[in-house]
Amino acid sequence: MARIELDLAHAYKPGPKQDSDYALLPLQMTFEDGGAYALLGPSGCGKTTLLNIMSGLLAPSQGGVRFDGVDVTRFSPQARNIAQVFQFPVIYDTMTVAENLAFPLRNRQVPKDVINKRVGEIAEVLEMSGQLNQRAANLAADEKQKISLGRGLVRPDVSAVLFDEPLTVIDPHLKWQLRRKIKQIHQELKLTMIYVTHDQVEALTFAQQVVVMTRGRAVQVGSAAQLFERPSHTFVGHFIGSPGMNFLAGQVAQQVLHLADVVLPLHAGLALPSGDIKLGIRPEYVTLASPHAQGALPMTLAHVQDVGTHIMLSASFAGQTVKARLPANLGHLATGDLIWLKVLGDQTCFYKNEEIVA
Repeated sequence: MARIELDLAHAYKPGPKQDSDYALLPLQMTFEDGGAYALLGPSGCGKTTLLNIMSGLLAPSQGGVRFDGVDVTRFSPQARNIAQVFQFPVIYDTMTVAENLAFPLRNRQVPKDVINKRVGEIAEVLEMSGQLNQRAANLAADEKQKISLGRGLVRPDVSAVLFDEPLTVIDPHLKWQLRRKIKQIHQELKLTMIYVTHDQVEALTFAQQVVVMTRGRAVQVGSAAQLFERPSHTFVGHFIGSPGMNFLAGQVAQQVLHLADVVLPLHAGLALPSGDIKLGIRPEYVTLASPHAQGALPMTLAHVQDVGTHIMLSASFAGQTVKARLPANLGHLATGDLIWLKVLGDQTCFYKNEEIVA
């Protein structure tokens, strides 16, 4: 296992001059030994580029990579002792499950009795002990991906296991099983694991720390609770949550918040910079209020969706949409109704130039 330190930037074309020329903007990041991390973001944000730099498949155009304090920037993946699990299972169909799991150890000329013991241990962890003598060609996609995972785990001295969207080809009803298994393996073996995905459920359920990326930039590193409660960038607020955070454009002047033609006095302990600002609040924290209640806005109800356990409302305020997740027992609400929703409270965040105001 290894502590991985990054201080780098990367551009695929020479002589980058502006941010758009970079696949990865300059970043400094540390992945602690034995930690479980996820790189989360939309397609094209730089997740796989960052993973490939860590594995040694790609050399950064600027800066370097250190494993346990050693500069490995020019080391091959083999020299870094990295295991990487890709989107599509990488296995040998003509071999049995046991032969596939043993392959990395046989290549390193590990004694046969040690190989058999280690293969048995990993097969037990993967719940594949009864399939060791089966040909890999006859297995389902999720079982083949478990073999790929096992081949990465079978070496006890591996520095880190890197996952590049490993559940892409897995049937949706089987994804949760594999996700649970990967989480369990981390808890048992305490390996350094870094997991690339665009699926926030995968990232937030697997990782202790999630790196949210957009346009080649890491905009926040934090736990699931930190990303949800205090997004440090408006992109994180949009991307995390279903639906994402509500944002309302306003202005601050003399400790008063102006949202369109509504004036909301600010709490005495809340010091916000003057000028343009964005109010951000999760739908889960928006509440129905009585008319003219403190911190509430008048809105026109645009849509009501009853999902049984709760109601999702969409309401319009000054050309902006606000979503609210409310209790299911509110009674009759109809499109076009005038309602008051409270948006100012302890869970409200404020953003200046897309960055959170401390």
